Amino acid sequence: MDISAHLQGILDTAPTRPGCYIMKDNQGNVIYVGKAINLRNRLRSYFHASAQEDRKTRSLVRNIQDIEWIVVGSELEALILEMNLIKKHRPHYNVRLKDDKRYPYIKVDWNSDYPKVTVTRQTPEDGSRYYGPYTSVWAVHQTLDVLRRIFPYLTCDREISGKDTRACLYYDIKLCLAPCIGAVNRDEYRQMIDDLGKFLEGRTEPIVERLRSEMERAAEELKFERAAALRDQVQAIGQVVERQKIIFTSDYVDSDVVAMARSNGDACVQIFFIRGGKLIGREYFLMEGAEDTPDADVLAGFIKQFYNQAPRVPSQVLLPQEIEEMRIIHEWLNTQRGGQKVELRIPREGQQQDLVRMAAENASETLSALKAQWEADSHRQEQSLAELQAAFNLAAPPNRIECYDISNTQGTAAVGSMVVFEQGTPKKAHYRRFNIRSVSGPDDFASMEEVLTRRFNRWKGAQEMAQTPGSKPDPAFALLPDLLLVDGGKGQLGRGMAVLERFGLSGQFAIAGLAKQNEELFVPGRSDPILLPRHSQGLYLVQRVRDEAHRYAITSHRQRRQQITVISLLDGIPGIGPSRRKALLTHFGHLDAIRQASLEDLLKVSGITIKLAQAIQEHLSE
Repeated sequence: MDISAHLQGILDTAPTRPGCYIMKDNQGNVIYVGKAINLRNRLRSYFHASAQEDRKTRSLVRNIQDIEWIVVGSELEALILEMNLIKKHRPHYNVRLKDDKRYPYIKVDWNSDYPKVTVTRQTPEDGSRYYGPYTSVWAVHQTLDVLRRIFPYLTCDREISGKDTRACLYYDIKLCLAPCIGAVNRDEYRQMIDDLGKFLEGRTEPIVERLRSEMERAAEELKFERAAALRDQVQAIGQVVERQKIIFTSDYVDSDVVAMARSNGDACVQIFFIRGGKLIGREYFLMEGAEDTPDADVLAGFIKQFYNQAPRVPSQVLLPQEIEEMRIIHEWLNTQRGGQKVELRIPREGQQQDLVRMAAENASETLSALKAQWEADSHRQEQSLAELQAAFNLAAPPNRIECYDISNTQGTAAVGSMVVFEQGTPKKAHYRRFNIRSVSGPDDFASMEEVLTRRFNRWKGAQEMAQTPGSKPDPAFALLPDLLLVDGGKGQLGRGMAVLERFGLSGQFAIAGLAKQNEELFVPGRSDPILLPRHSQGLYLVQRVRDEAHRYAITSHRQRRQQITVISLLDGIPGIGPSRRKALLTHFGHLDAIRQASLEDLLKVSGITIKLAQAIQEHLSE
C-alpha cells in the first residue's frame, strides 16, 4: 500500500526497543494506542499486505496521519503505560470499558476511631478498605440499605466523644449504635465494622458463631435486651446468606469468574465474585471498540482495564479461553496483588467449567435484555423528537436541544446553566455553567440575557477559531442548537429573542420559553402557547431537559454559594490573603477539613506559621 513520506520516515527511524506507540488522525486525535517488544517491527507490521486483510486494521491504517512512541525499559512497563494511555485518550480503535467511568465502591475508612461507611469512585491507597465494584450507585445503596439493618453504622458527622446527652432518631429506630452517647465503646463499634467488611467478603460463618456466643453470654447475664438484639442480627445475616449460592467449601480460594457474550459488535463481560466458597455477587460490563476484534483481545482488554482500577485482585481468575498477552498480564496481576501469586485458569471440566458456562449464559441474557432496552429507548427518543418536530413545525427532528436556567438566593451567587441533549439523550460533556457577572439583585431576566449573550459570543469566537489551523474551539459552543429552551415563559423568551437578533440568528433555529405551571411552550409569532399532549413522549423529553437544566443550575449555585462562604470565612482571618486561602483549600479540599485540622496539619501548608495556624483554629471554632 502507498505510505506517505512522513509515515515512512517514522517507520524507518522507530527504535527496536520495547515501548508504546500512539497513532493519530489528521485532526491530531489519538485513534489507537498499542505496545510492542520491538517498536519498529510492530509498527511496520500494520502496513504489510497481510494486515490489510483485517477490516478493522484496514480502517485504522487509512486514518493514520502521525505516530508517536514512548520507549520503556520492559514489556511490563509497556503494558502499564499502554493501559494508562488508553484510559487517558480513549482511542476509537482500542477495546475499552464503556464510558470508562470509575465504578462505585463501598469504602470503610479505618483511619477513624469510628470508621465511616461511604460510597466512592476513587480507591487510593489510604488505609481504607474498598468493596466492589458495582455497576451502578443504585446497586451500592441497595446493598447499604441491607447492611445498615444488620450492622447499624454511623452516618452523621458528629464528633464522637461518648458524652452527648442524647442520640439522634436513628438510634431510636435501630439504625445506629449511638457511640455518641456511649451506648457502645470504640472497640465494640470497630468490631461491628470489621464484621460488616467480612460480610461483604462473604465470610459470615465466623461472625455468626461469635454473635451466637455473645447472645448466649448476654442471656446468662440476664441482659435480655442485648441478647434479643444479637438474635435479630444473627437472623438478619441468615436471611441474606440464604440468598447467596454456596459454590465450594469455605476454604476454597477467592475467585473471579469471567465470561463474555457478543452480538452484532457489542460485547458484554460478566463477572461472578466467589468469596469464602460462596457466590456473593455478580456484575456485568460493556466493552466498546470490540467490533471485528477477536474474543481473546476483548477479554485481555477487559482484564487489564478492570483490574487496573480494582482495589484488590483475588487468588484466582477463571477464564473461558486463553487471552492475548496472557503471560505478561499474569505477571502484571501478580504485581497488582502485592507480589502474591494470582492464578489464571481456563477450566476444562467440573464445577469450575460449569461456573464459566453459567457466567457466559448470564452475559448473553444480560446483553439480550440491554439490546431490547436500547431498542425501546431508541424508539421512544425517535418518537419524542418527531413529536417536537411537528409541534415546532421544523424541517427535521431537533437533533441538538439546549436548555437554560438561572439559580440564585435573593440575587446572590447567581448561576446560569446550559444543558445539552443530542438525539434525545444528555450530552454531559457539553454542559456549561455561567457565574452571573453583570447583574446585581434577583433579576432572572437580565441574568438570562447575560448567559445567552456569553453563549453566542463563544459561538462567534468558535467560528473565528475554526479558520485558524491547529486551533480547537470548545465543542460545546461551536454548534448551534436545533431547539433552544429557556426556563421561564414569555418574559425569558423575549430576552432570548433579543439576544438572537443581536447575533443575526433570528429564525436560524427554534426557540421557546417554557412556563412551569402548565408546561406551556411560548414561541415567537404566536399569542397562544404550544401545549404538548399529556403523557406524550415529546412532553416527557421537554420535562426531562427542563428538569436537568434546573438540577444543574441549583447544583452549580450551591457550589458557588459554598465557595463564597468559604472564601468570606477565610478572608476574615487576619493574615490570610488570596494565596494562603488558595493553599489551604488546595491542601485540605474543603472548609470542614480545615476546621478539623490539627496545628501540625495546618503547619504543613505553605505560608502558614504557628501564629496563623492558631488564628485559623480560633476563628473557625467560633
